[in-house]
Amino acid sequence: MSEVIGIGSALLDFTYEVDDDILKKLGLKKGTMSLITEAGSEKILQKMKEYPVKVSPGGSAANTMAGIAVLGGSGAFIGKVGNDINGKVYIAETEKFGVKAYINSTDTMTGHAITFITPDSERTFATNLGAALSLRPDDVSEEAIRKSAILHIEGYLLEGDLKDASVHAMELAKKHKVKISVDLADPSLITRNLGEFKGIVRNYADIVFVNEDEAEAFTQKKSREALDFIHLFCEVAVVKLGAGGSLIKQGDMVYTVKPEKTKVVNTNGAGDMYAAGILFSIANGIPMERAGRIASYAAAKVVGQAEARLNERIDVGTL
Repeated sequence: MSEVIGIGSALLDFTYEVDDDILKKLGLKKGTMSLITEAGSEKILQKMKEYPVKVSPGGSAANTMAGIAVLGGSGAFIGKVGNDINGKVYIAETEKFGVKAYINSTDTMTGHAITFITPDSERTFATNLGAALSLRPDDVSEEAIRKSAILHIEGYLLEGDLKDASVHAMELAKKHKVKISVDLADPSLITRNLGEFKGIVRNYADIVFVNEDEAEAFTQKKSREALDFIHLFCEVAVVKLGAGGSLIKQGDMVYTVKPEKTKVVNTNGAGDMYAAGILFSIANGIPMERAGRIASYAAAKVVGQAEARLNERIDVGTL
């Protein structure tokens, strides 16, 4: 049985540590995410071939499932890759992390995110979604969802053609009494789909994750008021406050979670790891106050390194 199964965009991460002038040469605006064509991707990778690169499987929901494994839990991931070497690498590395892969393939190239980290720890992305865009309802394993305690969905899968696969997965989760977790992912995404997202959260979500900006986009309220509003739709509402920690509401209780002190190296993947801590705890019956500590500690470990995923197991028994 998988404690948590995620569905999301399977993106292979190519991560570079660079100075600002490299971004200017590549025509990328610092701190943004740009969608690029296959040709654009090949052009950037060609220009970066002399620079050290770290290659790892990525994507928000996939990162969260890897986090579940790092915490000692059992995670699984549903996604789509291409029939290429990057697709084979993605599946192999996913399983090496200890995550069960329910990943189909197609003739489109494997999606990837070229990530640039500048000395101030700011992240800039050039992303080609590739095969991830071809995820469809028939790629969703009912048996895999049935065997899980929680289904976790990244917000980007609730828009466009990918929405059909996500809604199908949530319907299967409801059928099998599997809890549904949604990370709303991005304020502009929420703004574009506000009415539809509120309907999805109301009809399906048991657990909702947002950061401050996403909370305001979804509720037109801030911090605690946003938390209370979101909790009207679900069992557990989480508002992440960055360096200010986080707020969690479950039932009548509100938990204020203090941030763990750490030297910031890279914030990429911190929110995904935080979600892993909360979902792992819920699946294992860990009280929410302690769940917040586990999530905050795990997120801080990610922030203190260059990679978006941890490679070392966290002993939650000490937290």
